[in-house]
Amino acid sequence: MKKGMITFFMLALALAVVGPAFAENPAGVPTQDQNAETKNLRKEIVKLKYVRAEDIRPLLYTYIGRGGQIQSNTNMPAVLMVSDTPENVEKILAAIRELDVKPPDVLFTVQLILGSETDPQTDAELQSDPVIKELRKLLRFKGYTLLDSTILRTVNRENAGVTFGPKAEFELELRPEVAGDAKAPAIKTGVRLRQNVWRDEGGKAYRQVTSVIESSLNIKSGERTVVGVSKLDGGDKGLILIISGKIVD
Repeated sequence: MKKGMITFFMLALALAVVGPAFAENPAGVPTQDQNAETKNLRKEIVKLKYVRAEDIRPLLYTYIGRGGQIQSNTNMPAVLMVSDTPENVEKILAAIRELDVKPPDVLFTVQLILGSETDPQTDAELQSDPVIKELRKLLRFKGYTLLDSTILRTVNRENAGVTFGPKAEFELELRPEVAGDAKAPAIKTGVRLRQNVWRDEGGKAYRQVTSVIESSLNIKSGERTVVGVSKLDGGDKGLILIISGKIVD
């Protein structure tokens, strides 16, 4: 009898010691496996060159494992802090290299042309212009004069502007967005052309700003097209804006 009781107590003591190892882990209490994972975490601080941390962070969550983290701070928009297993961190870094690439530049060539319904005079350099030849078929203008031309280079998805014209009275704003694949890239661009006119009223000069052309341009890289035509003060003349865009390295 005593021998049986001793055996029983020995078994109970063994279960008391071994039992917690098999018990369900209470919430918030790390297991030995979790502690081991924490010790094996690899931590990296990544300095981005071209993209913002908050823009690509959601895309990187796919590679995060249990216990891993990707953090950013609005005060440091070009910095990502990564913490995860070495294998997952390598996947995250590879994804960042794919995403953090230099955005394409877009080179625009802009022409501002004055069309006239009464004056048949056309500048020599426009006589053989294929775009002007097409406009002759579509518009009532008989003559075409080149007021000014300019070149504008900007970065994809960034605003760019230029002041031009015979008296620097025109302001052009562009915001390109490159779409499509490498074989057939396209350029979608918001276009706004405004005219500044100085007027005198009661001996006081003031500047009057008028929106002349506001449109959206969608062209292939290297293509040239008419963006818009605007009548001047309801007269027999009109402004014609012609733009070509090209994606450059």
